[in-house]
This record gives sequence, C-alpha cells and structure tokens, in this order.
Amino acid sequence: MSAWREPVLVAGWIASSRKARPSSRGFAKPSWPAPQRRRSVMCWWMRRSPWPRSSSPWTACCRSCWSAPVAEVFPWQDSLWQQLAGRTQHAHAYLLHGPAGIGKRALAERLMARLLCQRPEGLDACGQCKSCLLLLAGSHPDNYVLEPEEADKAIKVDQVRELVSFVVQTAQLGGRKVVLIEPVESMNINAANALLKSLEEPSGNTVLLLVSHQPSRLLPTIKSRCVQQACPLPSEAMSLEWLAQALPDCSEEERVELLTLAAGSPLAAVSLQAQGVREQRAQVVEGVKKLLKQQQSPTQLAESWSAIPLLLLFDWFCDWSNLVLRYQLTQDEQGLGLQDMRKVLQYLAQKSAQAKVLNIQDWILAQRQKVLSKANLNRVLLLEALLVQWAALPTQN
Repeated sequence: MSAWREPVLVAGWIASSRKARPSSRGFAKPSWPAPQRRRSVMCWWMRRSPWPRSSSPWTACCRSCWSAPVAEVFPWQDSLWQQLAGRTQHAHAYLLHGPAGIGKRALAERLMARLLCQRPEGLDACGQCKSCLLLLAGSHPDNYVLEPEEADKAIKVDQVRELVSFVVQTAQLGGRKVVLIEPVESMNINAANALLKSLEEPSGNTVLLLVSHQPSRLLPTIKSRCVQQACPLPSEAMSLEWLAQALPDCSEEERVELLTLAAGSPLAAVSLQAQGVREQRAQVVEGVKKLLKQQQSPTQLAESWSAIPLLLLFDWFCDWSNLVLRYQLTQDEQGLGLQDMRKVLQYLAQKSAQAKVLNIQDWILAQRQKVLSKANLNRVLLLEALLVQWAALPTQN
C-alpha cells in the first residue's frame, strides 16, 4: 500500500530507503559493521569468531574479508535476476514496475552494482574492485540516485535538471554511469518532461533504472522509451516462508494477517509490523463498530485517527466496500476478508442498498486519488465526510 516505504537491500541487509541518503547523489555509508564479503566456504577466522552466520535471513560474511559484500536477492526474484543480469547487451533505460513491497528497489540497486562493477563474477558484482568499494562507501562518482527530497513528496524539475547535467558528463572511472530513479511516478509533469531528453538521447554509456509502484501514472512517452520489466507478486506460500524467517517472533496467524494487510507484498508486511499497523487497524475496526452503533460520532472518530496515515484509512474503507459488494453478489462468507470485520461487513451487505455501496466506493476511489496526488486536503473534514456516508449505509433509502 502506498503509505508504506519500501526497504532497500544493500549488501544483504535492510536499510531505510528514506533516511539512509542525505542527498540524491550516491549512497550513504551503512551503519552496520565494517564491509565484509560473503564466502561460500567458511574461513578459519569465521570458525573461531562469534560473527553471525545463519541466525538471520541475511547471511553475514566473515571479519577477515575486507571487501564489499555482494547483495542478496530475494527468493522470488531469482529468475527475474537471471533474466536481467544475464543480458550480453543492456538497454539504455529499464522500467521495473510492480506492487510496492516486493523488492524492486533492491533489485535495481543490485543491478546498479553489477553494471558498475569492473570485474563482475558471473551474474553478480565482485565486491572487491574499486568501483564496488566506492559504491558501498557512498562516494562512487558514476552513480546517481534520484528520489524525493522529502518522503511522500514530488521529485522536482530542479532535481531532474541536476540529473541531466550528470548524465552528459563522461564516466570518471571509464565504465558505465548508472542512474536510479524511484519512484518515477512522483515526478511532476515538468520534471517528467525534463527527463524525456535523457531517455530519448542517452549520453555515452549511461543506463537509467526507473522504479515504479504505479506505472499507470507515468507519461506514455516515458514508458515507451524504456525496456519494461514487470515484477510480479511472489506466491503466498513463498511469501509466508520468507516471513517465517523475517518475523520469527510472530505467529503463523499473525504473519498471514500481515501479508493480507500488505496485499500480498512480503516486504510491506515486515514494514507494517514495524509500524504497528495491526494495532492501528484494531483501533479503526473498533471505531467503525461504535460508529454503526451510534456510540461515537464521525467527528470524534476522525480526530481520534489523527496518527493513522490517511491513505491507509482510504485503502481499508475501499477494500471493505468492495467486500460488501462481493458478498451481496456471492453470499460467500469466506470472501469477507479478515475475521475482525466479517460480521460488520456481513451486516452492511444485508442492510445496505447496492446502489449506495457503489456510490460510496466511487467516492472513496476519487478521494483516494486526491490523496495520492498530494492535494492540499483538510484531513478531518475528509474523514468526517467518509464516516457520515459509512454510517448511513445500513438504510434501504
């Protein structure tokens, strides 16, 4: 879901994609221990040291290997990675698109390291050459990361102009220059138009990696100038297997619930757990029940939900209206989603006119789009309007 910020996998460890980079250029130095390189055979030092080996889903390497580590790949990305990294010739621009929370940014960063590496080993960067070490240190002169200056804000035209001036320069290490832009859809129209020239006439040996969670919001001219690579959701079984390692303290039922709330995106599920979204949802569900029983007013609820992301609330209500419509058509109780709202949704489906449910769903979708477009909205008034309509659903008039 859009309120979530996709983690970045750098050197096999998860780091925040928003807080790890103080500027748009390059990578910030990681905060974990000194750079290590993963080895397939455990060395003598590793056998006698307490350095972590298999205690986490990210396999650590030994202390004696003082070189940059090679990034891990998520298990559901194996075939996709082989397809991308196995190319003998690379396009000047790739568009990696798919749902948020499946590791597209991590895949793009791994491809960036592979393209910049001076001595690649098979499909991966070597982790030892000058280019790999500079990339890890955050001082590589030939890579550029463009993202919003503030979380959930737009990429501005001035940022793109700075990128264009970088693209026309000669690579300082004599190899490729690689640009990563994420999320591409956050560019405003002026910024997108400024980028088009670089996509139409790439300079020298430059590769642009564009990452998008909502490709439908991109200009057709941008999509047509890129090699488009869809990144699908992993299967539920594969996601739950990965989550069992990533969230060992959660029960299987809790992991299933988190994956459902994350719309099947495993990395999003991890982020939701860290953000306490399950507790926020419990608060919202309890509030909706009190609203329908007339025990709490829309104004009181809107104010009490001030700490919950607005987009997250609209996602939930949009999903609930869709489940009500589905139940009205199928009478399938198993299709009512998570257990916490089943009785409420069943009640609404039985007591609400289908036309009213369709109307509120259309209204929610329209307001959700305004939230996505970063429109200047009055949060409390918008939530009040939503809750007034929701409370009026169980009437046949």
